[in-house]
Amino acid sequence: MQDMIEEKYELINGQEVMMSPANIRHNRIQRNLSIIIGNYLRGKRCELFSETMVRFDTLNHFIPDLLIVCDRSKIKANYIEGAPDLIVEILSPSTGKRDVGIKKNIYEHFGVREYWIVNPKDLSIEVYHLKEGRFELDDRYTVLDEWDEEAMSEKEKKEHRLTLKVSLYDDLEIEVKEIFEDLV
Repeated sequence: MQDMIEEKYELINGQEVMMSPANIRHNRIQRNLSIIIGNYLRGKRCELFSETMVRFDTLNHFIPDLLIVCDRSKIKANYIEGAPDLIVEILSPSTGKRDVGIKKNIYEHFGVREYWIVNPKDLSIEVYHLKEGRFELDDRYTVLDEWDEEAMSEKEKKEHRLTLKVSLYDDLEIEVKEIFEDLV
């Protein structure tokens, strides 16, 4: 029996771009974040979605890996209309260049408040916050292995952040190692 793979595509500046199926590492990160954030948001006004179409305008329809929407009027039957409050993209060899380039620029242009770029290869997350219409790098979070930790000075260890704070809520902090659980 042949595997059935649903073909998905995004519309980027009016051009259809096919999306490749995600690999297992990608799926594990997406699952971990979905569980952590989904459990936290239970009963709150913001809502978490995964792989849901976001229509920014007639030329730009994206399917981010994860997104949070706090304005429920943007939630339609089959898609999100307008900028989510937070978007998470998990890099893959086929999408990485777009995620850190053109998609990041479009997310910024349409007013996404927070954007995460998750890199499964180096176990890192870059978090961008929208300030005065421009994305600013808030921080880059990484999982340290024992070799990295051993090579760092005490000052560097103190400055290394082990938890990632989601800007939408004052009390939503995520242990970076939990995001990459089952990968290290």
